This record gives sequence, C-alpha cells and structure tokens, in this order.
Amino acid sequence: MYEGLPWLYIAAGLAGLGGSYLIGDSHTVGLLVGLAGLAALLGGVVVLLRRRDYRELRSHYGQPDLTQRGDQD
Repeated sequence: MYEGLPWLYIAAGLAGLGGSYLIGDSHTVGLLVGLAGLAALLGGVVVLLRRRDYRELRSHYGQPDLTQRGDQD
C-alpha cells in the first residue's frame, strides 16, 4: 500500500483535473475540483521524488536498511 500511495495521489490528481475540465459549466465547482486535483498531483510527484532521493542517498552511504540497527535487538 505504501509503495503505491504516490501513484494513487497522481491518479487522483489527474482525475480531479479531468473532472474540472468536464464540469466546465459551474465555474466555482470546476475551480475547486481543479485546484484539489492539482494539489493531489503535485503532492504525489513530491512524495515520489522524495522517496527516490531518500533511497538513492541511503544506498550511497552503504546503509541499505536503516530500520535494522546494531544497537537494537
């Protein structure tokens, strides 16, 4: 579930942007749906890029799994 969360945000954002385009007649509702879709799309992309950067940084320092530390048993 956690791995698919950014893709869910991106899909919801695209659906919101598409929905705002289809609503078209009602300016206020279309604007609100479009802004929510844009926020979800942007949030999904940010989470996806942050996760990728975190994994790259972690592998760069030779720590493939930070959840298992030597001092915790």
